[in-house]
Amino acid sequence: MSTTLKTHADPRATQRRRAQMDTARKAAFFGGLFYLITFASSIPAVFLLGPVLNDSHYIISSGADTQVVWGNVLDLINALTAIGSAVALYSVLKRQSEGLALGFVTTRMFEAAVIAIGVVSLLTVVSLRQPGATGAQADSLVTTGKALVAAYNWVFLVGPNLMPAVNGVLLGTLMYKSGLVPKAIPLMGLIGGPLLLAVTLSSMLGLTHHGSAWWLVTAPIFLWELSLGLYLTFKGFRPTALTTLMGPS
Repeated sequence: MSTTLKTHADPRATQRRRAQMDTARKAAFFGGLFYLITFASSIPAVFLLGPVLNDSHYIISSGADTQVVWGNVLDLINALTAIGSAVALYSVLKRQSEGLALGFVTTRMFEAAVIAIGVVSLLTVVSLRQPGATGAQADSLVTTGKALVAAYNWVFLVGPNLMPAVNGVLLGTLMYKSGLVPKAIPLMGLIGGPLLLAVTLSSMLGLTHHGSAWWLVTAPIFLWELSLGLYLTFKGFRPTALTTLMGPS
C-alpha cells in the first residue's frame, strides 16, 4: 500500500510573490515611460532655446522670452523624469547588483542636478534682459549673457552627454546580465556608452566640437535609450528573467 503526499503552497507566500511581480511590472512601465518623456521633452527644448543660445546679444535684444522659458521648463521635465526612471527601476535592478543599481540612480540624480544648473543660467539671462541698454551697460550685459550661455554649454556636455554615457554602461550591464530585456537592447548601451564618453571627453579637451560629424558615433546611445523606453513601457520585463531574478517564492 502506497501513500501519496500532497504539498500545498503557502497562500501568504503566493500572495507576496504576486505582489512582488505586480510591483516589478509597474516599475518597468514607469521606468520606460519616464525614459520616453525625457525624449519628448529634451528634443523640442533644443529648438526652443535656440534664440538665447545662438544670439550673443540676446540679453539686450527684444528677445523671445516665452519660447525660452518653455524650453527651460522642458529641460526641467527632462531632469525630473531622469530621476524618476532610475528610482522606478531601482527596486528590481538591485536584485541583480545593488552597487550598480545605486550607481545608476546616483548618476541620474547628478545628471538632473547639472541640467537644473543650466536652466537657472538661461533663466538668469531672461531676467537680466534689457532691450534698451546702450554703451557700457550694454557691453556689461552682453558679457554677462555670454558667460551664462557658456555655463549652459558646459552643462550640456556634462549633463546630457557625459552622464548618459556612464548610465549606458551601468544600466546596460544590469539589463544584459539579468536578461530583463532582449540582449540586443542593452548591447547598444554598452557600445554607445563608451563611444559617447570618448566623444564628450574629446569635445571637453577641444579635440572636436559639439555638432561635428564625430557626434554621429553616438547613435547607439540614442537608439539604446529609445528602444529601452519603448520595450519597458509596452512589453515590460521578460517574465522568465524576472521570475529568476526575483528568486524562489
